[in-house]
Amino acid sequence: MTTAVRMPAAERRQALIDTAIKVFSEGSYHGTTTAEIARAAGISEPILYRHFASKRELYLAALDHVWGNARASWEHALATTDDVRGALEAMGRAHVTVRDCKFQMAELWVQALGEAAEDPELRKHVRRQMREVHDFIAAVITRGQEEGVLQPERNADVEAWSFLAGGMLGMVGRRVGLLDDEEVSAIRTARLDWLTK
Repeated sequence: MTTAVRMPAAERRQALIDTAIKVFSEGSYHGTTTAEIARAAGISEPILYRHFASKRELYLAALDHVWGNARASWEHALATTDDVRGALEAMGRAHVTVRDCKFQMAELWVQALGEAAEDPELRKHVRRQMREVHDFIAAVITRGQEEGVLQPERNADVEAWSFLAGGMLGMVGRRVGLLDDEEVSAIRTARLDWLTK
């Protein structure tokens, strides 16, 4: 093992989260060990446990981090796009790199679903986070309706759940080889047309 570079605690914690996201995204929650994450981060497992009491705690921190990044990206799209429809298109755009926060969030959610039945803390965390993402998207849709860009008769709550379901479907479809990027893009475009026509 290479000798770990000494970092301030906050930087080390963030580096561990970044490494864990990559390792979890390439593997699975269940199949990934803290030893693998520590090895990928170039540290010993005891150092990892100085920052995170368990694999679950690290996973929850990873979930929070990717949602924070996705939210920042979506807020940027809202601030720099001419209309809400364009922002929704940017928010829903299919991504194929494991470094993208939206891809990572969907990947970690899919993995968490397999564990949530047996882990009430993980289930509670994912449920809360999915609700936050839903509420963010519903607020964007409502804003678009108020601006006259999106159909006012569409139910923002339902459409936000559809947006989330589409992201999950895209992830599952890519994972099992069911959908390619072109098909995911066509689904996204159809949903946006439904909201705007």
